[in-house]
Amino acid sequence: MSYGIPAAEPSAQVPVCPRHPDRPSYVRCQRCGRPACPDCQRAAAVGFQCVDCVNETKRTTPAVKTVYGGAVATGKPVVTFGIIALCAVMYVLQWVVPGEWIYQNLAFANVFATPEFGEFEPWRMLTAAFLHSQGFILHIVLNMYMLWIFGQALEPLLGRVRFLALYLISAIGGSVGYLLLTPGYVPGVPLAGVVGASGAIFGLFGAMLLVQRHRGGDTRQLWVLIAINGVIGFVVPQIAWQAHLGGLVTGALCAAVIAYTRRGPRQGLLHGAGLVAVVLLLALASWLRVTAG
Repeated sequence: MSYGIPAAEPSAQVPVCPRHPDRPSYVRCQRCGRPACPDCQRAAAVGFQCVDCVNETKRTTPAVKTVYGGAVATGKPVVTFGIIALCAVMYVLQWVVPGEWIYQNLAFANVFATPEFGEFEPWRMLTAAFLHSQGFILHIVLNMYMLWIFGQALEPLLGRVRFLALYLISAIGGSVGYLLLTPGYVPGVPLAGVVGASGAIFGLFGAMLLVQRHRGGDTRQLWVLIAINGVIGFVVPQIAWQAHLGGLVTGALCAAVIAYTRRGPRQGLLHGAGLVAVVLLLALASWLRVTAG
């Protein structure tokens, strides 16, 4: 009786990653069951999922939004830090660029036609908010500190896009307030441009006040802060309280648009339309002031 070597059974097919067919993959996706190599595995609540399933989940899962409709801003408040960085860069350029070119071309003045500032240039209403007084370093330090404090609270709450819109529109509103509440250019009277982010900062004050009230929070400390800063604008010379008031009112209007719009699929569109309406209102007020002389 002879004993032979038994024939080998056919081996099962080695599973391979669909995205990388040259790689054997013995780990399977918990969602679709396909093999996934280490480069295509993503940690899940239980086991792993393949990168395709993870991407599909992101596409089909509704974006998480704040109560005010903005996309949740995770991580650092990048818009706040970006504005601070831009103001710092512009402040350095004010010192570096010769001949006060930055100030002469970007500062805002309540004039309609002067040899120094030329014809009324509306973009100065925004660019002036990124400049600060060179003779008083606390001007930029205090403004940026306030921006850092309120930006960290409002940016995650409103969402980055809405927060940026609020800040820029409030900056314009501050210039419009100065335009409306100060007399025009008087020949022979020394002319000084208005610079600083104070109008936009007061816009954040107004927005925070309204949002906090809408959420049912305590607003007493905000009222005290606004009152103190408002009084300083009247007591300390060379501070444009008109810009503070304009920014405060504008910021509150923008926040009212965002806070009191009914939630729904068209909330973002309604927010955009409301903010555009605020800008148009500011433009109309400016136009009426300029044409009236």
